[in-house]
Amino acid sequence: MNILVTGGGGPTGQAVSGYFRDKGHTVLAVDKDDVDLLDREAVGRLAAEIEKEHGGVDGVVHLVGGWRGGKTFEETRLDDWDTLHDLLIRTLQHVSLAFEPQLRRSPNGRFVIVSAKAAQRPTAGGAAYAAAKAAAEAWTLSLADALRGTGSAATILVVKALVNDSMRAAKPDARFDGFTDVRDLAKAIGGLYDRPAADVNGIRLDLSQ
Repeated sequence: MNILVTGGGGPTGQAVSGYFRDKGHTVLAVDKDDVDLLDREAVGRLAAEIEKEHGGVDGVVHLVGGWRGGKTFEETRLDDWDTLHDLLIRTLQHVSLAFEPQLRRSPNGRFVIVSAKAAQRPTAGGAAYAAAKAAAEAWTLSLADALRGTGSAATILVVKALVNDSMRAAKPDARFDGFTDVRDLAKAIGGLYDRPAADVNGIRLDLSQ
């Protein structure tokens, strides 16, 4: 299979890429230095290049993210919303629109985003972040509807937060309660291919429990 990992340069992207490479799949990992996901034409060119060179994708794992927020609702900065809109929503829109046709043609394709419990239970200081995550979820559910009846699926994985080895090394006494290890996230993404598309299409799978 050909798996596209956007946001592939960070610890999460590296964990996901490593997982699929170890399984013998072709991983196409891109980061901001490779393509500007805020440039729809550039994303379209990326999709065309992948289709020409690899015949299309069988998976898109969209890991572009970020967090902005404050301590209180009153302190919410609307420029935080602008930043999060670009990171969490606009990049998702460009990637999903560009690669949906390839996913529809794949016999067993998956599109995955990582969301947060905050989308369902926003805090006062996290209004911009929670709203952006909720919008990203709604967009992904629309993609799921577009993929319904095909061999592909769009799935939302929900975490409290992610943790990796660098974070543990930086805070050796921290418990990281409820956090999902990036390697466990990668395994969960891989596990989506073991279930029928209809079973995982349009669902929110909570990994924080």
